[in-house]
Amino acid sequence: MKTLFIDCSTGIAGDMLLAAFLDLGVPRQVIEEPLISIGLGKSFSLRIDEGQSFGIRGLRVFIEGLEQDSSPTRLQEITAMVEDFSWEASLRNKVLDVFKALGEAESSVHGIPLEKVHFHELGSIDALIEIVCVCAAVEYLNPISIFCSNPPAGSGIIDTSHGLLPVPVPVVLELAQRFQIQLAGGENYPNGELTTPTGLALMAVLADRFAQPTAIALEAYGIGLGKRSLDRSNFLRICLIDKNETSDLNNDNQILYWQTLVSQETWIDDATPEDISHLIDELRRAGAIEVVSQQVQMKKGRQGVCVKAIVKSDKANAVRQIWFLKGTTIGLREDLVGRWVLLRRKGTCTTPFGNVSCKQIRKPDGSLTIKPEHDELERISNDNGLSLEQVRREVTSFNESFVPNEEWSW
Repeated sequence: MKTLFIDCSTGIAGDMLLAAFLDLGVPRQVIEEPLISIGLGKSFSLRIDEGQSFGIRGLRVFIEGLEQDSSPTRLQEITAMVEDFSWEASLRNKVLDVFKALGEAESSVHGIPLEKVHFHELGSIDALIEIVCVCAAVEYLNPISIFCSNPPAGSGIIDTSHGLLPVPVPVVLELAQRFQIQLAGGENYPNGELTTPTGLALMAVLADRFAQPTAIALEAYGIGLGKRSLDRSNFLRICLIDKNETSDLNNDNQILYWQTLVSQETWIDDATPEDISHLIDELRRAGAIEVVSQQVQMKKGRQGVCVKAIVKSDKANAVRQIWFLKGTTIGLREDLVGRWVLLRRKGTCTTPFGNVSCKQIRKPDGSLTIKPEHDELERISNDNGLSLEQVRREVTSFNESFVPNEEWSW
């Protein structure tokens, strides 16, 4: 169970991400194979140089040998081309999602239909190579979550195919607004374009949260150097973190895990019971681990309802939106909380009632227990005229027949 933390304090671009993944240890063959499989292997080459920026070593990546005039530039052309590729569905979807994010941002900025979008600034095939290689690296590492620091806004004026534009360029601003990404700014940041559209689109799609992890148990890191000369070191680093979301605090047997969660809570006095019930259902659908409510007495003696949701950090933003979109509250309290959890996995037990879906739990002493799914207990109870307790006792007596259908998780 690995987590990635992408620290882009001085900037982010597609080539910097790619270089950092290579420096992290992702094999070159892994990132080039998807392009070779579609016949692009002979039309370009990746030059990987080791270098320094203000004394900080890292890698730089250069894409060489492309014939830009022959490359597709319309979003529709690129989408059709990618959809025909014989890649794994997860890789194809990641690449398409990044291009869709870029295309929709370009469409909005220029006020044109999506099908007429041209990727002038992105160099289309350059961007395709960077996007595919970065997505392939993420597929290879298969992290449980990706954190990213807030990308810097940058400042100043740059020359583009649309003339002189202020930094951050309009497409970067549109992506930040669409995906609710807070850009970092201030006098402590250097002048110039620090965040590119390709770099931000990749993080908008791939990152689960724009924040620094609460704890970093570092396993490895890679550094990708930028090509622009700044008044300081210009690099991006990717940290590979071991079980960040579930820091193992019991190294002797690795059974107990500490999990950092987000507690979201509000008190409501202007909603009907039906409204509260609907809100709770929506919070659970959005990814809350659990939602509880209780009566509270608020100011001026008003009776209200306290609604509280416990959420994994990578789902916190999605659940946060539900409070304000589906509820009547105009404020939300948040705190970091934690819990100890046991390893568990889903599977089936063979019983006189047939195969029954169960969850197997590993206790701190190493013993294994099973817990039948409640829906299964109800089904068997109704079909056989037995009480839930009778069914539960019968099913759990066949715990040794448990066959897992997934790996252990927390």
